[in-house]
Amino acid sequence: MTVAPDELPRLGIRAHGGTDPQHCVALARAAEAAGFASMWFAENPFERGVFSLATACLLATRLIRAGLGIVNPYMRHPAQIAMEFAALEEVAPGRVLLGIGSGIGAQIERLGFHYRPVAAMDDAMRIVRGLLRGETVHHRGTVFSADDVALRFRPLRPDPPIYMAAMGDRSLALCGRIADGLIVSNMCPLGYTQRAIAIVDESARQTGRPMPGVVQYVPCVARPDGAQARAAAKIEIGAMLARFWPAGDDWPPLRETIVRHSGISKTEVVDALARLRRGDPATDVLDDRFADAFAIAGTAAECLATAARFRRTGVSELALTFAGNQPATDMAYLAAAVGAA
Repeated sequence: MTVAPDELPRLGIRAHGGTDPQHCVALARAAEAAGFASMWFAENPFERGVFSLATACLLATRLIRAGLGIVNPYMRHPAQIAMEFAALEEVAPGRVLLGIGSGIGAQIERLGFHYRPVAAMDDAMRIVRGLLRGETVHHRGTVFSADDVALRFRPLRPDPPIYMAAMGDRSLALCGRIADGLIVSNMCPLGYTQRAIAIVDESARQTGRPMPGVVQYVPCVARPDGAQARAAAKIEIGAMLARFWPAGDDWPPLRETIVRHSGISKTEVVDALARLRRGDPATDVLDDRFADAFAIAGTAAECLATAARFRRTGVSELALTFAGNQPATDMAYLAAAVGAA
């Protein structure tokens, strides 16, 4: 089945702090040449800082937007986030998107913080938004405060949209109340995204706000050989599961919710995790259900059909992590299929 371009969300790519600046720049140039709308930069604690990577890519391109997704207020105080975002806007006016999230709790706590994600995000969003509007901020928060603070220069955009990364129900409801966009992380199947969007939408409507736009991160492998693409996607999914998923079967409620919407039983996921952590190859451990739940993989036509399902669910933009050893080739292949549709 052919998918028309207007049935698709906007398509962007995703980089992360494990990618060196030279590779980031090469990816940005390849993405812009292929016609992708954006390049989102994920910043995790103890990896490369997102502002340096985004600056390098913006200076090396002309059109593609740079999404900061996400920076967290524990690593940078909300005042510093506002300072750095406003300065980056001066480098590439109108091409920078701001996403804020609370970060990975276990890593944040290693820095000595008491991790309170909902309160931290409420404080951060209020401080950053006020500073970018050119206001003098007086905010005494639960986690972060700003006492008589204002930027000493005028931001180019006084009220830019601010995206918020959210996963738990309370964070999703907060996003609907105060953010302009939702960022859904990797390893979130379509059923989970549909549920998350419903929570954000209900919260936004209760406060008289429009539904925020939705950006979803998804691993992607698009190749003429669909089986080869799915195998490469399984390797990426296996690495993410082994790195980020809890050991054993005592999971926080959020992980239970994600797996419940994946179409894969918890018992099967626990077994897969044990085998992956023993060193078994992901291509032997994970079947196609894992690729279908946690990635966009296959031929270009199959990938576009999956992307269209995200659009029908309410996703405005996909930030695709092109996995495997030929991301630029895969990007060009998928983009050509969009152009031919």
